[in-house]
Amino acid sequence: MATITSPVPTVAETSRSPRQVIEALIGLLLGMFVSMLASTVVSTSLPVIVHDLSGDQAAYTWVVTATLLTTAISTPVWGKLADLMNRKVLFQVSILIFVLATAAAGFSQNPGMLIAFRAVQGLGAGGLAALSQVIMADIISPRERGRYMGLFGAVMAVATVGGPLLGGVITDAWGWRWNFFVALPFAVAALFIVQRTLHLPARESTRARIDYLGIVLLSTAVSLLLIWVTNAGTSYDWWSLPTLLMVGGAVVAAVLFVVTELLVAEPLVPLTLFRNRTFSLAVVASIATGIAMFGASVFLAQYMQLARGATPTEAGLMTIPLIAGLLLASVGVGQLISRFGRWKPYLVVGGVLLVAGSYLLSTISYDTNFVVVSVYMFLLGAGVGMTMQNLVLVVQNTADPSQIGVSSSGVTFFRSLGGTIGVSVMGAALAAKVAELVTARAADIGAALHALGAQGAQLAQQLQSGTIPQVSTLPDGIRQIFEDVYAQGISHSFLIAVPFAIISVLAIVFLPNKPLTRMTNSERAAASEADLATVTVAEAMDVLAPATNDDADAAAAADSHASRGTVSR
Repeated sequence: MATITSPVPTVAETSRSPRQVIEALIGLLLGMFVSMLASTVVSTSLPVIVHDLSGDQAAYTWVVTATLLTTAISTPVWGKLADLMNRKVLFQVSILIFVLATAAAGFSQNPGMLIAFRAVQGLGAGGLAALSQVIMADIISPRERGRYMGLFGAVMAVATVGGPLLGGVITDAWGWRWNFFVALPFAVAALFIVQRTLHLPARESTRARIDYLGIVLLSTAVSLLLIWVTNAGTSYDWWSLPTLLMVGGAVVAAVLFVVTELLVAEPLVPLTLFRNRTFSLAVVASIATGIAMFGASVFLAQYMQLARGATPTEAGLMTIPLIAGLLLASVGVGQLISRFGRWKPYLVVGGVLLVAGSYLLSTISYDTNFVVVSVYMFLLGAGVGMTMQNLVLVVQNTADPSQIGVSSSGVTFFRSLGGTIGVSVMGAALAAKVAELVTARAADIGAALHALGAQGAQLAQQLQSGTIPQVSTLPDGIRQIFEDVYAQGISHSFLIAVPFAIISVLAIVFLPNKPLTRMTNSERAAASEADLATVTVAEAMDVLAPATNDDADAAAAADSHASRGTVSR
């Protein structure tokens, strides 16, 4: 009898002990720590940086959105490469790009240089964001991932809480440029440890085909939209020829991008993913999460320094409630999901907290009791912590193992894109509101400047240039006016996030409540191949079945004939 075999890896071959998982995670965690530290250490010093480089509110917004834009655009590229190439090497390359660009940003002489280096920094950040999710899916199952979230929580705690504090201290002690150099020794260590500890399952090599046209069209569409949002109302009117050209160009590029993705063999963002209801709704929810997460980190730092007169170090301390809410929620909910296997109730609660936190922060003023502001920040942070990683988890739980890279990076891409557009819109709203309030209070500002004499004349020249003032150093009379102006502008910008947060809740409510699998992506791929091999064997047996059955029938007939012959004799 012939035996048909197929060289399929078994699930046992891809499984790992808890010790092996932790060893593999060490390099991944350190790489994530490098990227988070390099980002958070600069957050509290950005108002000082932009002021020293003579930048205005538009420059401040672009320093942030340049990184978010390139992160968003590069994320699906890295995700696609992760499905085609060695994921470990890609992770190391993304660390290298990120840290070198971060260090180069420390030598910036004007806002343009800083924005350019931050854009390159985003290319590496996109790789770290996409690849960390993909590699986690390779070595940890969705159901078991929560028990390892404590490690990620510890890394996040050190980077997100320690980063702003360290950045504030460095800025006040040695100057803001040193913030861009602090991650270099950690990067060298990360590259070495990743090489030694991160061992991923062997994968079949595939020829990489990159959708370059899709990259160009997507970059064009998003860039035109962001440039329009940032400059409309100041450099040109909202309804004008530049508006028509930019918005029209963005729409045309977006349509061509969709057509390209439908035609190319290896699309940057496979539109077939949207046939999956879980993926589509998770994308909608991720957009609101991105707006809340990036908007809060950017504009709360401005609120603390421009509306409450805090120094960079003090601003780092004052944003701890936001980070505490994020960490406690993400780690706690991760443990609960692993223990009970239920995820949807936590996501719904997280969405509601996003709405509440965004709305409550839109009501703050320069003299709001800081305990109240802390509660609002905690609620928003908890909402982000409950939704951010768990939306990726839900998508990975239902994604095809062969498309785990593009599926994971797809959700991350739209979260970054939502954050990019959200920060741009919120920044434009803030700039417009501040300009409106400064005009309305021109008489008060003029009187305060006149009372200061020669110092007031010098300040007037600085304010007329559009440069963001360093509010903590202003004299009392003029400082209170600008604290009030910026508080109203920042609270107004938070109101923009509320409708997106409401849409996020609705999307989460309609997510299919599918149970979490206990298999890693590698195990699912192996099991899928085993199922295919089983089907192939069965089909082969079906082909042989007619001949076998004919032989059996002939033998049975012969036996019957023989029996009848025996009886007749």
